[in-house]
Amino acid sequence: MLDTSTHPITGRWPAQTPDRLQLYSFPTPNGVKVSIMLEEIGLPYEAHLVTLADSDVKSPEFLSLNPNNKIPAIIDPNGPDCEAVSLFESGAILLYLAEKSDQLMGATAADKARVTQWLMFQMGGLGPMFGQLGYFHKFAGSEIEDPRPRERYINEAKRLLNVLNTQLEGQEWIAGSYSIADIAIVPWLRGLDYYGVKELLGWSDFANLQPYVDRFLDRPAVQRGLVIPAAS
Repeated sequence: MLDTSTHPITGRWPAQTPDRLQLYSFPTPNGVKVSIMLEEIGLPYEAHLVTLADSDVKSPEFLSLNPNNKIPAIIDPNGPDCEAVSLFESGAILLYLAEKSDQLMGATAADKARVTQWLMFQMGGLGPMFGQLGYFHKFAGSEIEDPRPRERYINEAKRLLNVLNTQLEGQEWIAGSYSIADIAIVPWLRGLDYYGVKELLGWSDFANLQPYVDRFLDRPAVQRGLVIPAAS
């Protein structure tokens, strides 16, 4: 059984309120998914800043919580069956919190299936492909002279944006009602600004996307979650 009072993570990031859910994160597209979700559902939590430096994410303390050395991760001392639970992988955490709170997952079994479908679209497609595009356009991969990797991810990103744009025709949110799927998707759309690729991808040609991002950013819980934990 998980004992939150003696978990190795607390040696580096001690809990001030150990009876609350503990979030270990950094405000990247994956990281803010969980802080936004927690703000949306109103569940009390304590946020700990885990930088992307190896000294943090590859520390023995963090690896004791997430052996995959990626943010975000959580410990919920009030998990199912009155037992504490720890989780990593942002999509898994969103599903867990939606089920725990009975919020942002849809009202029916069919709704939940649709929401899960679009969540998996982000986890398996949007995030990995946009991340690779960022690597080959902005980071170390941009030094590779062979144009094929960069062209591959440009084309795949355009395809994925078109999928989203088509799905949003005539509706405000990706699965009908606002859900964890939107919380997963929009932070990655915002990441295109950081990578400096919106013009390259023809962002303005996808007429439904910017209004979708704007609706998301208008939500007070989103505005709070985007800066938690503070990266200063």
